[in-house]
Amino acid sequence: MKITFYFAALISFFSIATACNNNTATESKGNVTAITNEPKQLTYTITASYPHDPNSFTEGFEWRDGFLYEGTGDPSYSGKSKLLKVDLKTGKSVKEISLEKQFFGEGITLLNGKIYQMTYKEQKCFLYDATTFTKLKEFTYEGEGWGLTNDGKQLIMSNGSSSIFFRNPENFAVTKTLTVSNNYGPLSNINELELVDGFLYANLWTTKKIVKIDTASGKVIAEANFDDLLTKYASDINTEKVDVFNGIAYDPVGKRFFITGKYYPKVFEVKFN
Repeated sequence: MKITFYFAALISFFSIATACNNNTATESKGNVTAITNEPKQLTYTITASYPHDPNSFTEGFEWRDGFLYEGTGDPSYSGKSKLLKVDLKTGKSVKEISLEKQFFGEGITLLNGKIYQMTYKEQKCFLYDATTFTKLKEFTYEGEGWGLTNDGKQLIMSNGSSSIFFRNPENFAVTKTLTVSNNYGPLSNINELELVDGFLYANLWTTKKIVKIDTASGKVIAEANFDDLLTKYASDINTEKVDVFNGIAYDPVGKRFFITGKYYPKVFEVKFN
């Protein structure tokens, strides 16, 4: 009995020591147990701001060859959902098309000279020629469409849940599913997406946060809080007229991010420190 007690105590001692050394201690918060190694808090610098159409309900946002491409939604379903090519300095559209009024436009991405634009609940993804905006074909899928980006080979899609879907750009078939989680477990409301250096940057719907996701594990490894973005950098804006924070684009040449929101009158240039 003494030997059994001795080994049990010894095992318990080494288990505690190992947990401490591996920094995997947990803490209870309500009914949720959280691992204490929380995501790193990203700091950032706003390096510039540019005009943005305050009538744009931004859903998709991407930078390509000196222009912003934007996909917008339309809560009223009155034909205001659009696909636009936008001049950064003026905020003016240089090319645009409108979706039929039964469609609510969502995330967009550019790949291989084409633009993909999803819809919210209509289960359609439209494929356009990136130069002419001529519609080439459309794909169908199950569930809702939210954010969209690509890794150069596959499309990467969110649907408002904690799941990220990798899709074949030729037929929109799912090739892989990734669950996004933070230190409290699966993280839902993943919205607009941007892939940068192998990591996904995502808006969280109804928050002013951007999370950085490891595409191998789905873990949120860092996050940035933009709660004071408008009050600090755009104090002249009537915040009652804006909607949620949404829209991430990245310029790989200038190493700069562009962020905005639905009905935001500005686009902000950001560099993470």
